[in-house]
Amino acid sequence: MVADDGPDQAHRRPADLDDVTVAALGKISEALETTERARGHLYSMHQLTGHADLQLDEAVELFRRAGHHGVADRIERELIGRNVIAGRWTFQIVEDYDDGYHATFRDLEAWARDDLAGGRRHLFEAEMKERRRTKGLAGHEARPAG
Repeated sequence: MVADDGPDQAHRRPADLDDVTVAALGKISEALETTERARGHLYSMHQLTGHADLQLDEAVELFRRAGHHGVADRIERELIGRNVIAGRWTFQIVEDYDDGYHATFRDLEAWARDDLAGGRRHLFEAEMKERRRTKGLAGHEARPAG
């Protein structure tokens, strides 16, 4: 067993940081993680919508080969390349999310952490790990050996 079997210095709360502040920092970090998941779904929507638009090319070609030129023409004219919301394709939605809401969220989470905890991340989780792990048991170490 390591003589100091606790979290590394980067995951120890500063002496003057209270429990409520650690909980608040943990909650804003968790909320940021939720926006990261939402961002991933937004990128999925972007890629899936783009793929569907490209698949329409094949559908239009097949309708033309089958002699359904009116159907092909209408799909090509009204749907292929259409904005998904007013004035925007999905890449523009992704960019607006990334550059606006998500960037502001990331910046404010980092600012709060820097201002209140000296930039230390995941203090709430590090303390939870200390409460839940079995000290001295393999697989329950506080940090990697070395």
